Amino acid sequence: MSMAPRADAQSPAPHVADRHEWIRVHGARVNNLKDVSIEIPKRRLTVFTGVSGSGKSSLVFDTIAAESQRLINETYSAFVQGFMPNLARPEVDVLDGLTTAIAVDQQRMGGDPRSTVGTATDANAMLRILFSRLGRPYVGPPGAFAFNVPSVSASGAIKVERGAKKAEKVTFNRVGGMCPRCEGRGSVSDLDLTQLYDDSKSINEGAFTVPGYTGGGWNSRLYAESGFFDPDKPIRTFTKRELHDLLHREPTRMKIAGINMTYEGLIPRLQKSMLSKDKEAMQPHIRAFVERAVTFATCPECDGTRLAAHARSAKIKKLSIADACRMEIRDLADWVRGITEPSVAPLLTALQQTLDSFVEIGLGYLSLDRPAGTLSGGEAQRVKMIRHLGSSLTDVTYVFDEPTAGLHPHDIQRMNGLLLRLRDKGNTVLVVEHKPEVIAIADHVVDLGPGAGTAGGTVCFEGTLDGLRGSDTVTGRHLDDRATLKDSVREPTGTLEIRGATANNLRDVDVDLPLGVLCVITGVAGSGKSSLVHGSIPAAEGVVAVDQTPIRGSRRSNPATYTGLLDPIRKAFAKANGVKPALFSANSEGACPTCNGTGVLYTDLAMMAGVATPCEDCEGKRFDAAVLDYHLGGRDISEVLAMPVTEAEEFFADGEARTPAAHRILRRLSDVGLGYLTLGQPLTTLSGGERQRLKLATHMAEKGGVYVLDEPTAGLHLADVEQLLGLLDRLVDSGKSVIVIEHHQAVMAHADWIIDLGPGAGHDGGRIVFEGTPAELVAGRATLTGEHLADYVGR
Repeated sequence: MSMAPRADAQSPAPHVADRHEWIRVHGARVNNLKDVSIEIPKRRLTVFTGVSGSGKSSLVFDTIAAESQRLINETYSAFVQGFMPNLARPEVDVLDGLTTAIAVDQQRMGGDPRSTVGTATDANAMLRILFSRLGRPYVGPPGAFAFNVPSVSASGAIKVERGAKKAEKVTFNRVGGMCPRCEGRGSVSDLDLTQLYDDSKSINEGAFTVPGYTGGGWNSRLYAESGFFDPDKPIRTFTKRELHDLLHREPTRMKIAGINMTYEGLIPRLQKSMLSKDKEAMQPHIRAFVERAVTFATCPECDGTRLAAHARSAKIKKLSIADACRMEIRDLADWVRGITEPSVAPLLTALQQTLDSFVEIGLGYLSLDRPAGTLSGGEAQRVKMIRHLGSSLTDVTYVFDEPTAGLHPHDIQRMNGLLLRLRDKGNTVLVVEHKPEVIAIADHVVDLGPGAGTAGGTVCFEGTLDGLRGSDTVTGRHLDDRATLKDSVREPTGTLEIRGATANNLRDVDVDLPLGVLCVITGVAGSGKSSLVHGSIPAAEGVVAVDQTPIRGSRRSNPATYTGLLDPIRKAFAKANGVKPALFSANSEGACPTCNGTGVLYTDLAMMAGVATPCEDCEGKRFDAAVLDYHLGGRDISEVLAMPVTEAEEFFADGEARTPAAHRILRRLSDVGLGYLTLGQPLTTLSGGERQRLKLATHMAEKGGVYVLDEPTAGLHLADVEQLLGLLDRLVDSGKSVIVIEHHQAVMAHADWIIDLGPGAGHDGGRIVFEGTPAELVAGRATLTGEHLADYVGR
């Protein structure tokens, strides 16, 4: 029988399934987007750029990634969906051609004290299996090496039927690796008793120094009238029994001053009332007390390794699992390479790839036992990337939020290589980024703008890099901007001495930080910059440190409440209308009664995730309708909170609404480049860079003489960096000293003095490799920073 002739002797026609080459977005109106329609090529690297607040994140994260996530969540059963966040459909007419989206953002990793770099990336899990198989002596299964698993043993009787019923004694054992003393945290907290009371005084003489326990209030009467000890006797003369009753007695119901009360020792009482609460949310005087009274020390039993003695006893090639986790990852990778054991060959290969990914991404200086909460935003994002690099998924959309945050120019080249590798596996890579070095590798560029906030939200350009360069957009004009070295630098007015700094990887560093000038501290990621600045600069009077840690605040917090701007605004409204200021607070008397001033209603759907819907009565304005009848300068309070900072600055400058106190705060917000934020925007929606600049604006009112800033250019467009440099200059010219940890070459070129750490990261760093003026650094080209800065300024 002859074979049927092949129909595709000529070149085959393209398959219908291969036509979907674009992600199509039509009519996007999320946040400030103005009916944006755009087509993004799949399996390519697309960079989204534009000034801060122009709508990049709204398009990439809040529209494309959010809709992909929502559609995937809908495929799960109702029961599973009950444990997931409920996502509303983004405001967009058409979204076509979406693929599974994985968002890799800069949210700091969990602050849980037991979360480490190893537990966040599966490297720990693989090491535990390795030690349970090859470690000698054998101590148990992988769980025996886990510092998150406690050892448990129990015994009891169970009925067994073997012809007749009879009870048999059974024991249950689970071997875990958790250190019993510190419960896997690596450190133990202790209370400094000298901060709780003055033992030379009696209770009636006011021995207690704890806030709220001084004077004759109920807290001190509880102890004075308990009858367990003489309240007129100095505490230092108490017997052991009396001291135990004062400090540690378990809860006891009793009558005190004729009232039924529960008496409890001072220490457990403080543990519940103060020490278990979030420090950031405390009143300043209570926070100061807690910081004084609680001391953290390395756990004496496990020496900070978090592991029980049996888990530290098993060794491979003379190393325990605790030693392996303490090593820098690049050294650990070499150690793993030296293990040849055919029985665990696939595991060794997987572990090797994970550890090599760390080195390749520029994180070889970390160790697996590093707490995840101590990673910077950029480091956290790169640790999350490691999970995806080894992934066998393809045709996925990866969404990155400024992956170069916190990276030295030398490390940016490595990051570019990783982004291209993800694309070459057949994935769509969408990157929100400002750095010209990353825009340069894009297959497709989308520029949003032209301004920020209400002045942004449109697509100004889409196409290639050369097209962007030729376009007359803000990004196009600034793309080839190069800051020049200053002709003359300021002379220091004094020095801040650091002697013998040894925090983390610093090698006994001695350095003089000049005061009265703009001093930039730079070096590759992991070279010891933060350790030098945050670990060694004395937190004395007048030192204002502004970092990127998240601002703690609820959905009710916004820039107006955080900066104290709302107080003068409320008073101005109250004065103009002859009513009391509390009416103009959505957290107080002026709140909409239906939604209690949150602007949204939360409906709990029992087995499914709750749903947030805008409040129908106040339409999301958060205020009672009667309050909105009061006006100032023709605007009601909800209209004022909806204003961007720049508009509000003009509004409160003169005329009927003139309020100098509010205007001063608004001008500081404009100075730090936050002119586009609306006064009522929830703090939970701000990026890391925006939070830092908001803190900076708040601190600028303080009397501090030394400002320490940690990468203030994070999240800033090239055009905004110029404004920031102007602000730093104004701070220095007003007599302040400004110390900046920074990688941005424009800031380095603008500095009066540069201190370069290195030469490498981790144990290859921790030394001062250069200190002097930017011109001297460029002329010498002796360090990695010097080479990159010389190329940047074209020397």
